[in-house]
Amino acid sequence: METVSFLQEAVVVLAAAVAVVLLSARLRIPPVVGFLLSGMLIGPSGLALVAEAEQVEVFAEIGVALLLFVIGLQLTPAETRDLGRSFLIGGTLQWVFATGLTMAVVIGFGLPVANALFIGFVVSLSSTAVVLKEYQERRETTTPQGRVVLGVLLFQDLLIVPMIALTPVLAGTIEASASGLAVRFGGGLAAVTVVFFLGRAVMPRLVRIIAGTRIRELFVLGALTICLAMAWFTARLEFSLALGAFLAGLLVAETEFSHQVIADITPFRDLFASIFFVSIGMLVDLRFAGSQLPLLAGLALLLVLAKALTAVAALKLAGFATRIAVVCGIGLAQIGEFSFVLMEVGRANGLLQGERFQYLLVAAVLTVALTPFLVRIAPAMGDGIARRIGSSAQKDGTSDKEPLSGHVVVIGYGMNGSLLARVLGETQIPHLVVELNPDTVRKARSDGVPVLFGDAVRQEILERAGVERAKLVVFAISDFAALGRSLRATRELAPTVEIVVRTARFTEIEGLRSAGANQVVAEEFESAIEIFTRVLEAYHVPRNVIRAQTRVLRGEAYEMLRSAPIGRASEAVLAALEAGTTDIYRITSESRASGRTLAQLHLRRESGANVIAVVRGERSHPNPSSDMLLESGDCLVLVGSHEEIDGAFQFLDGEESD
Repeated sequence: METVSFLQEAVVVLAAAVAVVLLSARLRIPPVVGFLLSGMLIGPSGLALVAEAEQVEVFAEIGVALLLFVIGLQLTPAETRDLGRSFLIGGTLQWVFATGLTMAVVIGFGLPVANALFIGFVVSLSSTAVVLKEYQERRETTTPQGRVVLGVLLFQDLLIVPMIALTPVLAGTIEASASGLAVRFGGGLAAVTVVFFLGRAVMPRLVRIIAGTRIRELFVLGALTICLAMAWFTARLEFSLALGAFLAGLLVAETEFSHQVIADITPFRDLFASIFFVSIGMLVDLRFAGSQLPLLAGLALLLVLAKALTAVAALKLAGFATRIAVVCGIGLAQIGEFSFVLMEVGRANGLLQGERFQYLLVAAVLTVALTPFLVRIAPAMGDGIARRIGSSAQKDGTSDKEPLSGHVVVIGYGMNGSLLARVLGETQIPHLVVELNPDTVRKARSDGVPVLFGDAVRQEILERAGVERAKLVVFAISDFAALGRSLRATRELAPTVEIVVRTARFTEIEGLRSAGANQVVAEEFESAIEIFTRVLEAYHVPRNVIRAQTRVLRGEAYEMLRSAPIGRASEAVLAALEAGTTDIYRITSESRASGRTLAQLHLRRESGANVIAVVRGERSHPNPSSDMLLESGDCLVLVGSHEEIDGAFQFLDGEESD
């Protein structure tokens, strides 16, 4: 009967989740809000369709673990190292400020210091699951604000252990020394570190063995086992499940199979994460919430404001730009999922009793419900506040020099920006990089790259970079919201400058062109063009025809790939495929042609292709004689049908013809 009861509750939760997703899509509201509302509706204080929320909470914790596992999979080791400033400095200051401010307010209402400190613990945590899910859906996990938010959230997850360990001490139920707690926490952290570095040696081999079987079911099972095993290990050491899952993701990310793991795990992540949000809604007592709604709404807004202000202050002191600090501060302005775990521990130890528990619980749920809306408005608010404050760029070391003119301005020093800056430097083309991350700025300067620290959405920074005197402005940033504002600001300052923009999604092309971009390079379409080019080359289509086709595609802003019309260049491709063609074969020392004459080679008899010229060094020999001795390094110019050319290549390589 227990199985039937559990299955019934699982069906209710999943059915509610399906209905919520459909309704959210119709009403255009974030699904997270709908999941919370559905949890309240079907929970014990609502329709009581699910009487025991504890059973659902197990799946909820798995959802959080899978979410962090996927986040870890999407990070490269270099990006993980970049989290140092936000993790250590930003995370520490945010926790200190949020805990301290909450303590001061609670003590002002007459509560004991121990209770005030515990409530400060609860308020200091933000929601890893909600915030990172929003950033993932907006494709902002790799943006500057995405990395900063991730660093702060991971630091908070690490604090779960000491805060839970301190809760009974604050309540007076057990006695513990500071040294004992430090040993307990330090020992667990050391164990996690050892296992992580051992995993770096073992994990790639294990994943390759699993992938080598080519059994999809085994690949999915292996990925889930790795994720949950690491989560279980950290949980046994009394760290959070999420921390272990994140570390497992980092280990798998170092293999070449990370993208396939993401594809296989994502459905499970979405399922369990949805159950997590439903389970939080079930904790709310609707009768109490309804009777105290105005007070609870005010408390929730106060918590959001306090969390945002303390996070902004912490990140500014950590050295981050004003806009990034504001965007991240607003994104971290809710109470986190591990706060609910901490509240349960506090209630069991007598630190949160009666209505105090429900006040904090309902207000926390309301802050979670507000998070999707806060994340959406954060970029505009960050831009507006940064503009009013008028923060200026740091000295870039070029202020006393002659202003640049006719140069290239590169916005962003990620992978694309750094590669472009390297090429520009090697070709001695004057250029200047604009970068917002202070750690990246230091790296660029150590590489000898001229770089300006500043936020490219600010006109003052763009003026300092000299965009109005530039020959070309290249945007190589992944933050789409900042990209649009910076693009419009650049166009206002320099109406005639050529602007090239890189974007990941084809749906953004038209918006970026209307904002002022002359050329938009879409990664999805460039990959498609590269594949199509290599396919045509394999069929020996003349290179000028291939170049004409790619010009058509790019010149029409990839319109052909979006609507699939056939233009002149495409007709030329078809004609080239139907007719004969030419190609060039370079002779190597292993080639069948090396050391032979054309007469000895019998190439026409073996393949049907003709040699119309031999290129040796910088000299061409058209219509070569049959007794010309061929050497390694010579290039044969072949003419024939596609089948004959393929046969000639096989014969010259020493392969048997099909």
